[in-house]
Amino acid sequence: MYIIAVYDVGQKRVGKMLKLCRRYLNWIQNSVFEGEITEVKFKQLKYEARSIMDEEEDSFIIFSSRDEKWLEKEIVGKERGSIDNFL
Repeated sequence: MYIIAVYDVGQKRVGKMLKLCRRYLNWIQNSVFEGEITEVKFKQLKYEARSIMDEEEDSFIIFSSRDEKWLEKEIVGKERGSIDNFL
């Protein structure tokens, strides 16, 4: 599955959420991540995010698709955190 994840958490928890999301996904912009992920890792990501978050104050929004090819993405301006691989 392909997901885009966006979080908005309290200042004290930002660093932990950033590290968590970077373990599973590619960083594309402040608090925004994308990438391919298995069902098992997706469940782990959500479980770990809940342990960091204060669900009364914070949010973690996930957009999912079966495959990246079904998602159209357009970047206007500078692309941050490019995931191109250089050989």
